[in-house]
Parts: sequence; C-alpha cells; structure tokens
Amino acid sequence: MADALQNLIELLDLEPIEVNIFRGVQPDEDRQRVFGGQVAGQALVAAARTVDEPGRLVHSLHAYFLRPGDPSVPILYEVDRLRDGRSFTTRRVVAIQHGRPIFNLQASFHDPEPGLDHHMKAPVDVPGPETLPAFRERMKAHREQIGDWYDRPRPIDTRYVPPDPAFEPGVKTDEQLVWLRADGRLPDDPVLHACIVTYASDMTLLDTALRPFGMSSFNDNLMMASLDHAMWFHRPFRADEWLLYQQQAISSSSARGLSGGSLYNTAGQLVVNVVQEGLIRVLP
Repeated sequence: MADALQNLIELLDLEPIEVNIFRGVQPDEDRQRVFGGQVAGQALVAAARTVDEPGRLVHSLHAYFLRPGDPSVPILYEVDRLRDGRSFTTRRVVAIQHGRPIFNLQASFHDPEPGLDHHMKAPVDVPGPETLPAFRERMKAHREQIGDWYDRPRPIDTRYVPPDPAFEPGVKTDEQLVWLRADGRLPDDPVLHACIVTYASDMTLLDTALRPFGMSSFNDNLMMASLDHAMWFHRPFRADEWLLYQQQAISSSSARGLSGGSLYNTAGQLVVNVVQEGLIRVLP
C-alpha cells in the first residue's frame, strides 16, 4: 500500500473520546482550509461507528458545509442517534471546531435485501484508465504553478478523459469523465470503501460546473467552495478498483454551480450517485 493511501486510512480512523463523540486528526498539508472530502469522509466514519447492526451499510448521505474548516486543529464529530429501525438506521453528525459547527451530515444505513434491479447505462467508448496520464505526467507542464503540490504523494489515482480542462482551455462542454481509484489495495471493509469514495467524490465534481464556460479551477480569478453534498450508494464496489466518474454540469446561477455525478465500475454497473452545489464567484 502506498504511504499516501495508508495516511488517508489513518486520517479516517477517528479517535473515540466519549459516547457518540469522535476526534479526527488533520493531514500534514499546507492548506488554507480543510478539504471538503476529508470532513465528509470522517463524518461518515463517525456515523458508521455508531451503527450496531452488523452488515447494515450506508445507502445515502446529505451534508452541508457551514464554515471553512481550520486545518491546524482537530475536528470533533458529535453523533445523534436519530433512529434504529428493523432495517434502517439514521444518524446525524455535526463537525465542530472552535466551539462552532463547520459541517453537518445526515446518513441512512440499510440492511441489504433483494428487490428490483435497474440502472442507467455507463458511457461507451471511453478510453481505459491505463491509456491516460497519471497526475504527475498530466500536470508536468503546470509544475511551477502548482509548486510543492506537484511532488506530494496522492492517495487517489485520477485519470482525466479528454477534453482535459487543464490543457484545453476554452473547450466548452457540460460533461467531465474521470477514472479514479485508491492508489493501493484496501482492507475488505465496505465502510472504509464507502468513506474513501466519499472523500474522492469531492475532488473534481464542482470543477464540472466550469466546463460550459471553457474554464478550469486553474483560473486565478475564481473563488470556489463546496456548499452541500449528497450521495446514494446503490451496489457493492471496491474503492481500490477503477471507477468511472461521469460528471454533469446541471446549472450555474447566483454565484452557485450545481453538478451531478455517477460512478460506474468496470463492468458498467452504476454503484454511486453524487450531487453537489458549490460557490463559484468570479473575482474582479
């Protein structure tokens, strides 16, 4: 397992400090604010740690980013056990720093059971991930602009399907395709796989709202931040196997952008859906 992936697993391994209260550490990174996928992943871990029924898995989550997180101090996660039913469990989690909530999440867990089976079809004729450049090869031309981030190990391997916004500015489209997977083999824990995909789902989705304008997050005159995030988990998957993240720009208005995403495994099965709204301000 790559060191970066092991660090991510440790980041998601919260410390229980009291009944229904957990503490999450921060990564050793130079950030202005906490990465949204980190706090969402840690909050889902906190919720899952209070689900007592074995085999009951998350099937949906809905979250709001309330304040920028401070990357220099730990985050406390308080879990409210809203409901323990015969087949469903519901949890609410509030992430707290400096005495104030910075994020809240509500998640629902469900016992697997048989039922109807249908899903949207995966995109066709998509280049395989092995044919596409990894991060360092892809971003080599932007190395000076990125600085230390270029050499930093990454726990999630992402491969962009052309057109790539980093290298084809001005190309306008309402879609973005990205292959992703954890950079190494993970333990056989479905909760961990769900939390890592929750972490990764926030990495590229908001950028999709820029694609209709031929823009990318490399633009210096943009202020962007996640506002809310929703996910639905449909079928079993492994986060350490390639997943195709099909992302769509749904709407942009009032300095907000709404994007949706569908994650497919290599067999073409739809495993997760994501919707996110974010702040997108064009600065003078």
